Amino acid sequence: MIPRYTKPEMAIIWSDENRFQKMLEVEIFAAEAMSKLGIVPSRAIKIIKEKAKINVKRINELELTIKHDVISFLTAVVETIGCEGRFLHLGLTSSDILDTATGAQLRQSMKLLIDETKKLSIVTAKLAKKYKMTPIIGRTHGIHAEPMTFGLKVASWYCEIMRSLDRLKYALETVSYGKVSGAVGSMAHLDPSVEKYVCQKMGLKPEPVSTQVIPRDRHSVYISSLALVGSTLERIATEIRHLQRTEVAESEEPFTKGQKGSSAMPHKRNPIISENICGLARLLRGYAQTAMENISLWHERDISHSSTERIMFPDASIILHYMLVRMKNLLTGLNVYPNNMLINLDKTKDVVFSGTVLLSLIDKGISRETAYAIVQTAAFNARDNKISFEESCLKNLEIQKYLTAEEIKKKCDIRIHFKNIDYIFKRTFK
Repeated sequence: MIPRYTKPEMAIIWSDENRFQKMLEVEIFAAEAMSKLGIVPSRAIKIIKEKAKINVKRINELELTIKHDVISFLTAVVETIGCEGRFLHLGLTSSDILDTATGAQLRQSMKLLIDETKKLSIVTAKLAKKYKMTPIIGRTHGIHAEPMTFGLKVASWYCEIMRSLDRLKYALETVSYGKVSGAVGSMAHLDPSVEKYVCQKMGLKPEPVSTQVIPRDRHSVYISSLALVGSTLERIATEIRHLQRTEVAESEEPFTKGQKGSSAMPHKRNPIISENICGLARLLRGYAQTAMENISLWHERDISHSSTERIMFPDASIILHYMLVRMKNLLTGLNVYPNNMLINLDKTKDVVFSGTVLLSLIDKGISRETAYAIVQTAAFNARDNKISFEESCLKNLEIQKYLTAEEIKKKCDIRIHFKNIDYIFKRTFK
């Protein structure tokens, strides 16, 4: 079942109709190339083009008896053509048709994924710029670390999305290959010009050295790039899930009119989109493992890869497209709560400036070990006695030896942490 948020283009690309249409195109282009060599009559090409039709129902019906998808396909197509159908598939093997048609489908699919990733990058860039200077506490190990901005957090997502885009583009080039080289790739029954012609017409490049199949490392790059994008989306989704927790409440997924969060608890607004994305990312990584295992085939070919690819290529492509669309919609409608960010920042008071005071003491000539022990004592005192870190520093005799009250106050100013945000944004959004 196609997920309801998936645009129909991806479903069409991986439909039986499109798969068989691409296979027919390979057959016709191969016959055309042979016609140029004088092997196939030009009159036959004209008739083949006029009469050849795809009937998915008939192909599936034939396969019940024949139990071979390409022969069933050819048989059904020849039925629509007549005697000129004998000029199809001359010197070809099944994988010449399947792998070249699949290469064209993968190319169509990847272009759509690249387009959706670009759209997501635009949405993410806008979100980052909007909240460029919005204070939020940075967390490491889930614990308050130092102040940062929400925009900087989102800018990190943007950079990862752009790296994903680069990987998708690389994968597009990697899978844009076809082969028309016969049973073991030796072109024993084919002129090399046939392969060159077919691949050019299909928008592909000829595989330099094929066996009976295109080497599966190419397909592994495709699936692995999809899994990596999925993991990027999972990283964003995991962050949003945390920020939506009741105890945090710094941002929240869009909650549409009429939506309900729980069958038992009417108050619930759950991060279901993010959780959905996290789950699907796991599925994509599973496909990546399968794609890698498909690389090692017996000799010039076996079909251990075939059964998995029939599921994996359409599934992984549709799943990632679905995830990209959902994430774009999530970030477009993301609810951001700057006031809650400030409240959370204040929960640990100003102990988050301990690193700044530490560096100040080191600048005064104290060893790092000594300075660390002094500042840690002041920070723990502030926490345990529920006073500000600034006040704790002012009461600390060791710190008083090196820093004035005015210096301590300056080191506890949040603006120190934002002085290079503009620089980071300029190099990120060139």
